[in-house]
Amino acid sequence: MTGPLQGLRVLEFVGLGPCPFAAMLLADLGADVIRIERKQLPGVPNPYPVLGTRYDVMARSRRSLALDLKHPEGRMLALDLVAQADVLLEGFRPGVMERLGLGPDVSLERNPRLVYTRVTGWGQEGPLASAAGHDLNYIALSGVLPSMGRPGSPPPPPLNLIGDFGAGGMMAAFGTVSGVLHARRTGEGQVVDAAMLDGTNLMSAMIYGFHAMGGWSGERGRNWIDGGAPYYDTYECADGKWIAIGPIEPQFLALLLRLCGVEDPQFGHVQDVEQWPQLKVKMAAVFRGRTRAQWCELLEGTDACFSPVLDLDEAPAHPHNRARENFIEIAGVVQPAPAPRFQRTPASISRPPDLPGEHGVEILNDWSIDRERVDWLRDAGVI
Repeated sequence: MTGPLQGLRVLEFVGLGPCPFAAMLLADLGADVIRIERKQLPGVPNPYPVLGTRYDVMARSRRSLALDLKHPEGRMLALDLVAQADVLLEGFRPGVMERLGLGPDVSLERNPRLVYTRVTGWGQEGPLASAAGHDLNYIALSGVLPSMGRPGSPPPPPLNLIGDFGAGGMMAAFGTVSGVLHARRTGEGQVVDAAMLDGTNLMSAMIYGFHAMGGWSGERGRNWIDGGAPYYDTYECADGKWIAIGPIEPQFLALLLRLCGVEDPQFGHVQDVEQWPQLKVKMAAVFRGRTRAQWCELLEGTDACFSPVLDLDEAPAHPHNRARENFIEIAGVVQPAPAPRFQRTPASISRPPDLPGEHGVEILNDWSIDRERVDWLRDAGVI
């Protein structure tokens, strides 16, 4: 195990989306993350077939313990592990862990240095705290979703990268490490409330600043980075493939126009929002004149702020991604490599996703649980 978080012990009570993503980040950076999985009941179908397979990329770099938390001995074992952990990470609705007897009050009583990170959509309190939701719901409440998309079209679902992974998982990992630093300095653990709504609001700080100064329109297609500006958008090429340009700065835009052979004087008024629709039509005509490969040969690597729009098969093969080894193959599955990069303590993927409960006995031995007790727990079906 390598990485800057070596020696950090984390219990991940397995859920979906942002919580396993945060756990993956911590594990890739060297933390010893133990996945506490629910025991799969016979005859109950798995609603998420990717889970428990080599394709469950977010389960990499950690070991798994399948534990019956409804069994009194299962809860007791969980608390014994909590007593040795630095971090507890969970992503259930408010109140679920409390009903299991594993809430923050009980856990922090057992381990006052524990960082108890809770990942939810709406947060631990508030009128919506107990309601179901998904990424799109949380980012809708942030005020920025209406800024995305084309004029005259509904706001589009931007995958689940914003709420689940940026605002949820990454903020949870950041909050967890911050809590650990405090605990190691003071001996005081605490609860980290990582809500996807809160994180999305925070990620919108720049947009809210522009809005407050009158520099951001509530109408889609009239802002410089929402696809309204002719110099910040995607364009189709002669072969049906796409490119992206983003030369916001005047000198970069001037370079793009020069390299593309554009001499139209109307581009001298490129900051006039009223002329954007006409300029976008002209820009689109320019890029339809060559194939994507031809545009790459002309523009890629220049200061024109240009890139090809790659699909999931193309991206890992791009020379820049290959040079930086941004994608790796584990157990036959191509996946993103750990990030960020550390000079002295490089991150790594320590193991592929494993079967739920595969390492139960090994984990409990490593965490100094008595061997006779482990045998009893196994025989009783608790693990």
